[in-house]
Amino acid sequence: MSTRQILPGPLAEGPSHGYALKRRCGERFPRGRPLAFGQAHMPLQRLVRDGSAQVDGAASDRHPQRTVYRLTDEGTRESAEWTAEVAPSVPSTSNEVFPEVAVAILVGSDPAAYLHHLDAEPRWPNTTAARLTVLTTEIDAS
Repeated sequence: MSTRQILPGPLAEGPSHGYALKRRCGERFPRGRPLAFGQAHMPLQRLVRDGSAQVDGAASDRHPQRTVYRLTDEGTRESAEWTAEVAPSVPSTSNEVFPEVAVAILVGSDPAAYLHHLDAEPRWPNTTAARLTVLTTEIDAS
């Protein structure tokens, strides 16, 4: 799983600059590997290059000017395709199921369509379900 695959989820919540996306990733995927400052910028540029995101202006409130990005319909479609894939379970690697299902929810897909992921990872469906409930509640409240 790459930063490029994860960023469309938080970006689907609304146009943002890299630092705001770093913060959202930390909030949405607290147990994942945290993004370092500046780590989102190259993947964002690749998303723009590939048509999955586009520049949506700039923000310059009290900070140097920051490029603001937004997810495109193509980016939403690509994320839906990625989240529909079942990642094979591999010992001693980080688990992709939660971030994959979370991105599916963030880009507006039906979470029920991704329940097959829980079959792929029978070790932690209760934890995943609880975290997804919190995420869905937060998204519905915003």
